[in-house]
Amino acid sequence: MKYTRFEKARIIGARGLQISMGAPILVKVPEDLIDPIDIAMMEFEKDALPITVKRSAK
Repeated sequence: MKYTRFEKARIIGARGLQISMGAPILVKVPEDLIDPIDIAMMEFEKDALPITVKRSAK
């Protein structure tokens, strides 16, 4: 699915918050990477996020 830049920002922000609150990380992360937003972006790029977007029809 192709996401808008707003959907992408919302997804990565929400996942970053989940990670910062202790949610398990779903991809292999280098030891020097500790920023939750960077980890969320890595998960997004590898299509490993457990978040979906539901769009309404107009």
